[in-house]
Amino acid sequence: MQYEVSSGAVVFTRKDNAIYFVIVKSLEGFYGFPKGHIEGNETEEEAALREIYEEVGIKTQILPGFRTTDEYPISNEKDVIKKIIYFVSEYDNQQLCCQEKELEGVYLMTYEEAMNVFQFESSKRILNEAKEFIK
Repeated sequence: MQYEVSSGAVVFTRKDNAIYFVIVKSLEGFYGFPKGHIEGNETEEEAALREIYEEVGIKTQILPGFRTTDEYPISNEKDVIKKIIYFVSEYDNQQLCCQEKELEGVYLMTYEEAMNVFQFESSKRILNEAKEFIK
């Protein structure tokens, strides 16, 4: 079995005494979190921070103590498993922008809004774990 490894984060900000999450929509129409392939000698955290900046245009800070993973088979590649490592990352007072080559959109959503748009149970699980960690 071969692994294709990516890294990303559940990115959030606090506004008006509420927590909002950065949710991306892929060109295929799936909602999720900013993430991408680990390049060269990058650490998991470095790759996550780079991907967040490339995809949504903000500089964030990873909060220590949270790390979770998601794994699933890649449908068009035999014997290849996609593994994604997720952290929790916070930002403040920055404007989101969308990397249009890779994403259909970038949204700031409440926990409930994000849970309603997610198509995959793993995304819901990861957001739930992150929300509990942030509390």
